[in-house]
Amino acid sequence: MTAENEREIYHKLEAMKEIRNKTITLERMKRSILTEVRSGDAEGRCLQQYKREMELLQQEKMSHVEELRQIHADINAMETVIKQTEESMSRKLSAASRLHEDYRPLKAEVDLLRRQCLGLERLPDLHEEEGSPVTPEQQPPPMKSCLSCHQQIHRNAPICPLCKAKSRSRNPKKPKKK
Repeated sequence: MTAENEREIYHKLEAMKEIRNKTITLERMKRSILTEVRSGDAEGRCLQQYKREMELLQQEKMSHVEELRQIHADINAMETVIKQTEESMSRKLSAASRLHEDYRPLKAEVDLLRRQCLGLERLPDLHEEEGSPVTPEQQPPPMKSCLSCHQQIHRNAPICPLCKAKSRSRNPKKPKKK
């Protein structure tokens, strides 16, 4: 073999060594690329699942928001009904109190006439009548007029239950002297 032949063979061997090293590096890079692509695909599938889950959570949130809105609307409606019922009850008790004030002297007069003119017993009181909802302890509470809405309210009420105005006593307590 000649020196030139040896150099050519040596050169080819060096080239094969370099090709082998670069092929090994290429195979490693190829495996890394495939691993990254597979991982990326897996992450993409997870991302789709996460987005679907997020969409379901948003839908659930909206249904709860609608439920809460309905509950608040029901609460507001119930507060209105309660306020109207309290106003009605207050008006009824006030009317009963006024009627009771008219009833007592008239009943006393009728009882006096029955006893003096006819010798009859007195009429039974309201609480003595059968099936009457009035009890002896149940007298209409003492009332006063609200300064704002002029409705009858309990005399000790700090605020008017109807218009929510602050109630002032006509005879305020005097501070104690020390």
